[in-house]
Amino acid sequence: MKLTATCILAAMAFSSVAYAAPSPMISKASAQAKALRIAPGRIISGEYEREGQGWRWSFDVQQKGHVQEIGIDALTGAVVENKSEGRADHD
Repeated sequence: MKLTATCILAAMAFSSVAYAAPSPMISKASAQAKALRIAPGRIISGEYEREGQGWRWSFDVQQKGHVQEIGIDALTGAVVENKSEGRADHD
C-alpha cells in the first residue's frame, strides 16, 4: 500500500514538469494588438496557455454587452479562436 502511494505521488510530481512552456515566437504585445483588431474593446484578461497540441495567447476582450475570447497561435500568429462568451467571462 505504501509503495502504491509513493508511485502515485511520484507520477503527480513528474506530470507537473512534463509540460514546461516553450518561449513563444509571437510576443504578447503583437498578439494583443491582433486580438484588438479582431475584437475592438478592452482586454480584461490574457494568458499564455497550452491548448490541444500547441501553445497560444488567449485574451478575453470586453466589448459592448459581451466578452469575446480571442486565441492567437504563439508560433504562427494565426487566429485559432474567436468566440463570444456572452455577457460575462466564463473562464
